[in-house]
Amino acid sequence: MSGSYKTGPAGSAYAPVMTDVFLAAQRFLLAEGRLLERRLFGTLFAGQPADGVLDALRGYQNADGGFGHGLEPDKRCPASLPIDVEVAFGAMAAAGTGDAEMLRRACDFLARTAAQADAGGAVPLAFPVIESYPRAEHWSDWTYQPGVNPTAGLAGLLYRLDFDHPWRAAATGFCWQAIETGGLPDEVHGLVEMLGFLGWVPDRARAARHAPEVLERLAAAPMYQAVPKPGEYGLTPLTVAPAADAPWRSLFADGDLAAHLDHLAAAQQPDGGWPITWQPPSDASRLDWRGTVTLQALRTLTSYGRLAPASAG
Repeated sequence: MSGSYKTGPAGSAYAPVMTDVFLAAQRFLLAEGRLLERRLFGTLFAGQPADGVLDALRGYQNADGGFGHGLEPDKRCPASLPIDVEVAFGAMAAAGTGDAEMLRRACDFLARTAAQADAGGAVPLAFPVIESYPRAEHWSDWTYQPGVNPTAGLAGLLYRLDFDHPWRAAATGFCWQAIETGGLPDEVHGLVEMLGFLGWVPDRARAARHAPEVLERLAAAPMYQAVPKPGEYGLTPLTVAPAADAPWRSLFADGDLAAHLDHLAAAQQPDGGWPITWQPPSDASRLDWRGTVTLQALRTLTSYGRLAPASAG
């Protein structure tokens, strides 16, 4: 794969020339990506209407208002799961759009789930129904416990989408209590979810007070990679700040981000897509994930000035 970029501080305004890399990734998405990622690519990089993203998401929404059908590809379960709702909200946020009825129905599903969980407004990632379907090994009974993951991430996305609902208020109360009464997890995904909540909740002064302590806890957690570890699964500074204008971008040094951007740029595969570092439940799941991480790689590298998308069409 040819192509080069100029090194410099993360987020600096140098001019990269990597259109061949970008177009190879586009070809990978066209060949292997699912409809949702192709629609998102069109909206983010080709000027296509965001309605196409909503149209793609409708196929994943169930009659109960939740989302399922493997929208998060590590479990091939058709039933509605909070993790799949979070992926749907994330896609809407990425596209800069939202459908009020779609969001209301999903929030009603979350509210019913929270009431059944009886955990102060929190919801779990999944339910035992996933055990009847192909799934990755890490999708097991720990995902049935309500908690910060995914409650904080869901609440943060609802603030980002500017969509109000009674469940959002309940989830917000749960998140503040978790932060302020010692209820934060030690696990990396939950801590990243909490930073997502703090990134968008309206009380900015309160969020700014707590974000550094959450980040400090994250830095000490297993599976957090302060420096890149090629081929090893983990969350990184780019998970917290996937774009140059991300809310907590300022908490990371330019050099730390630059190292991860270098690693991300170098990880593109000969077929144009990016790899994953865990074992999914099927070949179809692997391709779904590769489309997801390839699109995210394009978004991150273009945001930080490492990749030029101008030739994409």
